[in-house]
Amino acid sequence: MSLDVYLYLDAPPTAPAEGSGIYVRRNAEVVEITRAEWDSRFPGQEPFVLAAEYGVDCTVYTANITHNLAPMAVAANCYEAIWRPEEIRATRAKDIIRYLKQGLELLRSDPERFKVYNPKNKWGDYDGLVRFIAAYLDACERYPEATIRASA
Repeated sequence: MSLDVYLYLDAPPTAPAEGSGIYVRRNAEVVEITRAEWDSRFPGQEPFVLAAEYGVDCTVYTANITHNLAPMAVAANCYEAIWRPEEIRATRAKDIIRYLKQGLELLRSDPERFKVYNPKNKWGDYDGLVRFIAAYLDACERYPEATIRASA
């Protein structure tokens, strides 16, 4: 099982977001890759590219992370901000920025302390959680007024 997080604007964006729109599953997470990486990994195959209809779709960010990393997020004091924002009364991206920053700083300050939470089944790991939080934090800082939603 996994967690999906979303950021929605009250009005749809009118310009394209940065990125390739090419997503793959890697080490228990969905990640966006460049067209060059796609071509290198899958020569001769055309990717399915996700693109929002500008002026229609209000989603500005979405990400996915395995539930196996929840205990590590708990240890880093950022579980509620990610998995259960309603429990800390967070509704907008700006409401969870400080929790994501603090969790990321804590994770990066002592990797060995958190690597003990790496799942035994190897579905997810410390590096994946750090990347997930860093990307989510970046999106929250870019879209502080976006509504957040976490869906298990």
